[in-house]
Amino acid sequence: MKFRKRPVVIKAEQFWPEKKPWPKGVYCVGLAFVGGSKEMDYYMDYYIDTLEGRHEVTPGDWVITGVKGEKYPCKPDIFEMTHEFVEDSK
Repeated sequence: MKFRKRPVVIKAEQFWPEKKPWPKGVYCVGLAFVGGSKEMDYYMDYYIDTLEGRHEVTPGDWVITGVKGEKYPCKPDIFEMTHEFVEDSK
């Protein structure tokens, strides 16, 4: 059997760390480690809590709000293949 997914209009925001405010639900965890020098190196990891648990969000990912308000990340290439822009009717 084959099925076609019903068309549903969703809300989505693209995540860029330097662009604030971030999509709702995205948070960062700063990590530090000692590199080859005497100074500490720092980097940030970004996450979102989904119905399936915590997922990493990387720059450029789309943060989608599902039909029940749940959030989840989507890689840009997958988002482009599966979504199209809809004009706001308001």
